[in-house]
Amino acid sequence: MYNGKKIVVMMPAYNAARTLRTTYDEVMSLGIVDLVIVVDDASRDETVAVARTLANVKVVVHPQNRGYGANQKTCYREALAVAPDIVIMVHPDYQYTPKLIPAMASMIASGLYHCVLGSRILGGHAVRNGMPWWKYVSNRALTLFSNIMLGAKLSEYHTGYRAFSRELLERVPIQANSDDFVFDNQMLAQILWLGYTVAEVSCPTKYFEEASSINFSRSVRYGLGCVVTAVEFRLARLQLVSSRLFPRRTVHWEVAP
Repeated sequence: MYNGKKIVVMMPAYNAARTLRTTYDEVMSLGIVDLVIVVDDASRDETVAVARTLANVKVVVHPQNRGYGANQKTCYREALAVAPDIVIMVHPDYQYTPKLIPAMASMIASGLYHCVLGSRILGGHAVRNGMPWWKYVSNRALTLFSNIMLGAKLSEYHTGYRAFSRELLERVPIQANSDDFVFDNQMLAQILWLGYTVAEVSCPTKYFEEASSINFSRSVRYGLGCVVTAVEFRLARLQLVSSRLFPRRTVHWEVAP
């Protein structure tokens, strides 16, 4: 609990056996997290076995690999099913430090924000901490394009470190999103579509062999997906297209049984 708020941390996992326990230990050492949900997307290593040895952890296993976005859909469904006040996504590869969880949770618990991102770009540490130059350049270019098209001023749209209020998660039509990596970008666009303000905190990150990363070709596909999302957002805002991602009517999405 944090100021009387129930906090759930969700970890979309894939081949994270070597870093899962380290990430979990740091999360639980904070003393404010009530439950950790690990959703394994058919890992080929011992991720599930490690997760099942950890206390206060619910483990959900996809029998077949369904993709990063599909993993998150399961994460959010499982998180909402336990009626949390705050849900925080932390990747179990230990690239993002869990030490920012109290700060991110406090910004939501205060009622000031419904979405907080841990930004690798704020503070200027991304390249210094090991982000490949081509990823940094593409991140900045895609973020500039998205900000123009979506009318926002975020430092990046591509971080996997995110905190949400339950109210917000129950309104975002995440089931309409991709099952692939572009899910992250689509979800942020939907949050902005609904009129919410997205807050950011500077987040130092680590780049090492065990940290998950997508290759160049998948990064290109992801980038094209971000461009398509931004264009679709703008066309839907101008009412030139009908969009499943950005419905004209506000929809309350119930938790699946």
